[in-house]
Amino acid sequence: MSDNKLTLGFIGIGLMGKPMTLRLLDAGFSVNVWNRSPEKLPDVTDAGAKACSSIAELVKTSNVILLCLADTMSVESVVRDDILKNGSANQLLIDLSSIHPENTRQLASMLYEKCGMGWVDAPVSGGVAGAEQGNLTIMAGGSVDNIDIARIVLAPLYKQLTHMGDVGSGQVTKICNQMIVSCNVLVIAEMIALAQRAGVAAEKIPEALAGGFADSRPLQIVGPEMAMATFEPVKWRVKTLLKDLNMAIDLSTKQGNAIPMSGLAAQLMQLHGNHGYLEQDPSTLIKLFTKNDA
Repeated sequence: MSDNKLTLGFIGIGLMGKPMTLRLLDAGFSVNVWNRSPEKLPDVTDAGAKACSSIAELVKTSNVILLCLADTMSVESVVRDDILKNGSANQLLIDLSSIHPENTRQLASMLYEKCGMGWVDAPVSGGVAGAEQGNLTIMAGGSVDNIDIARIVLAPLYKQLTHMGDVGSGQVTKICNQMIVSCNVLVIAEMIALAQRAGVAAEKIPEALAGGFADSRPLQIVGPEMAMATFEPVKWRVKTLLKDLNMAIDLSTKQGNAIPMSGLAAQLMQLHGNHGYLEQDPSTLIKLFTKNDA
């Protein structure tokens, strides 16, 4: 496998998958695509991607398979029902989804045993903007040889790719990332609500705190959105943070670790989701702490 001569197969053309695919095409890769909802494909096929009629066709005509799917169940279904039956030993699967580390290890082992196909778990951080700009942070798990291939394939997408260890370690690292992000976003929401109630120009807080110890990318992104009640367009979703927090709870239980802050964050995220915000941007979390919550 070498550089842009590889043919990639991208499964999952959603919020993140679309800009990733466009950047891979722009970098000169041939990209086959498949999506459960075909109506999302024209944006990438118009840019040069080839739509496949089935996952089986995509797998059989691609060197490297990339997954960017919603959750563990989605990845497991695609791997068990389609990739296992059509993959071969000269191929590599790179999973960009955020899924459970235990399932990742099980699926990777099964894929290698059944058809000799390698696996790299490479969840990303940086959101849609990071995917569009090619400055994502990627935390990867897998063998050294497979990580080397992943570095070449994913080069148009990342600012930093860190090899964290064996298969599954990338997913553990992403869970750690999401624990920080989720708690951060929630405290930003309660802080903005407090500032507004106290008569402060809350929309100026991100600017006022820029460069200080309280500064963060979430503050600079969601802080102004929360202060100005600007919740569209949706760039990421509440349900994604909740999914990852629930994985953190499950992992911590199995490891015997206490994660009280992330546990509380999961409860608050679930409460917000129960109010109809699962598909909405996390900037809507401000509604948990204001009288306008509905």
